[in-house]
Amino acid sequence: MAAEDEGRTEEPSEYRIEKERKEGRVAKSQEISAALVILFAVLILVFLAKFIFAECMNIYRYFFERCAQADLSDKNMYSVFLSSFFKIILPITFIGILAGVIGNIVQTRGFLFSWKPIQPKFDKIIPHFGEYFKNTLFSGRGLFNIAKNFTKVILICLVAYIFIRKDIFVLIQVIDNGQILQAIGKIASMAAQILIIVSVVFLLISIPDYIVQRREFREKLKMTKQEVKQEYKELEGDPEVKSRLRSMQQQLLKMNIPRAVKESDVVIANPTHYAVTLKYDMQQENSAPMMTAKGEDSTALYIRRLAEENNKPVIENRPVARELYTNLEVGDIIPEKYYRVIAEIYAQIKKEEITGNL
Repeated sequence: MAAEDEGRTEEPSEYRIEKERKEGRVAKSQEISAALVILFAVLILVFLAKFIFAECMNIYRYFFERCAQADLSDKNMYSVFLSSFFKIILPITFIGILAGVIGNIVQTRGFLFSWKPIQPKFDKIIPHFGEYFKNTLFSGRGLFNIAKNFTKVILICLVAYIFIRKDIFVLIQVIDNGQILQAIGKIASMAAQILIIVSVVFLLISIPDYIVQRREFREKLKMTKQEVKQEYKELEGDPEVKSRLRSMQQQLLKMNIPRAVKESDVVIANPTHYAVTLKYDMQQENSAPMMTAKGEDSTALYIRRLAEENNKPVIENRPVARELYTNLEVGDIIPEKYYRVIAEIYAQIKKEEITGNL
């Protein structure tokens, strides 16, 4: 059933996608990993072909030379066989594992480790044949898989036919001449070419499969409007509660404003929209001006009125008042980038005090 039919019309949030990622559920195509494993394994086989052939010949030679007098309980025979076996198998196994890891990292965009996908779930043990056949044969995903696998079979047969047809007469001629080693080499060369081309084809087919998987994954994660609201409440808090808290903070701020204005050195205004108060204790070493109060609109006018009642200087400086109001909170130290303009304001206040005294 489509997400829209279930009322899930909203795109999944980043929080939900990240939550699914932590659970080990991501958009991923097994085709990409399988194609890379085949491709890397074939390439390492081609690269180590001479070494593998030499090892196989060594094993055959060793056992044929001793077949008449060999004792099946001779441990040396098993150690020789296992040594050659692991020399051949281990590099291919390591490259295959590495390719599988790379395929998963590319799709999950980094390392992702979670135990949850492999935890036993008893509801998955119970077979649901009806649902299985419905998803496999009578769904868009099922039809896509059938078309994909059918395309693979056709392409494998086509590639094999092209390469075998191209070299079949050369191969027959080599065999007729009794050149067994050349025939083996020719067959190995044909097989390597076919496997490399098929691996690349599989990799190309896996790209649309990944796109489909990603689209289906996001479709499953779509949310209803109610789920979006609920998630917002969980992450950001209930808007009504936040509104009440903001109102209480403003009330507390207004209660502290008279004291802050009374103890401040200056009020910087914009001229009626914003107002901030600064205090600078020059007696302390390494001290800096600090914002003690700020307000907007009616609160800004209230600060200015309190400043006039307490004979505090009010300096109208639109950019400075707006910058300080926007970028600082009450109790913050004024940053160094404002030192010059604040120093000019304090110098202006000092000059006006001296002029007034004269």
